[in-house]
Amino acid sequence: MIDAAVVAGLGAVAFAAGFVDSIAGGGGLLTVPALLIAGLDPVTALATNKIQGLAGSTSATFAFARRGLIDWRTAWPAALGSGLASIAGAYCVKLTPRAVLEAAVPVMLIAIALYFAFGPRITDGDSRARISQKAFAFTAAPAIGFYDGVFGPGTGTFFMLAFITLAGLGVVRATAHTKLCNAASNLGSATFFIFSGAIVWTIGLAMAAGQFLGAQLGARLAMKLGVRIIRPLLIVVCCAMAAKLLADPANPLRHALGF
Repeated sequence: MIDAAVVAGLGAVAFAAGFVDSIAGGGGLLTVPALLIAGLDPVTALATNKIQGLAGSTSATFAFARRGLIDWRTAWPAALGSGLASIAGAYCVKLTPRAVLEAAVPVMLIAIALYFAFGPRITDGDSRARISQKAFAFTAAPAIGFYDGVFGPGTGTFFMLAFITLAGLGVVRATAHTKLCNAASNLGSATFFIFSGAIVWTIGLAMAAGQFLGAQLGARLAMKLGVRIIRPLLIVVCCAMAAKLLADPANPLRHALGF
C-alpha cells in the first residue's frame, strides 16, 4: 500500500511542476526525480509522469484557449501530427539510438538558451512566419512529437522555439500553442503506457490534480506578464535541463569530453 504522505508530497511537487511547465516547460525536472525517490522504477516513473503531465498541459491549454490565444483552425493539424507521432515514437523506443539523443539534447538546450538570451528580441506580438501552417503541421510538429514519445526532455522548449522562429508567433501565443501540441503528444504516449499497464494510478491521479491546479496558476501568470516572465524562465529551464542530463554519469557526451 502506498503511503498517503508520499502521495500528498508528490501531489505538491506536481503543483510546482505544473506552474513552471505551463510557462516554460521543464516540469519533468521536478516530477521524474520525485517519482524515482518515491521508489518507482524508471519505466513506471516515466509512464506515471506522462499521466500527470497530460493533466498539466491540458489544464494550461484550456486556460490559454479561454483567452482566445489558440487559433484552432490552424492549430489542430499541428496537434494531431504531434499526437500521432508521439505514439509512433513510443513504439520505436527500442529502435531509436538513445545514446545519440542523450548526447545531442543537452547541446541543443544550451543553444536554445543562448538564442533566447542573446538572439533576436522576442515580443508578445506575432511576426512573419517562415513556413506555412500546413508545412509546420507536417514537419516540425510531428518531429517534436516523435521525439517526445522516444525521449521527452525539452519537448515544450523545442515547440516554443519552433512556434516563434518558424510559425512567427509571439511568445504568449507560442506558449499557448506549445501547450496544445504538448498535450497531444502527452496523450499519445500516455495512451501507449496505459495499454502497457505501467502506470501507478493512485500516484498518477494525485499528481494530475496538482499539475492541473499549478498549470492554471502558471498559465494565468504567463498571460499577465508575457515575455517578461516567459523569456527568463525559458533560459533557466533550458540550462537546468541540460545540466540534469549532463549530470548523468552514463551520458555519452561526458565520456566524449573525457569527464
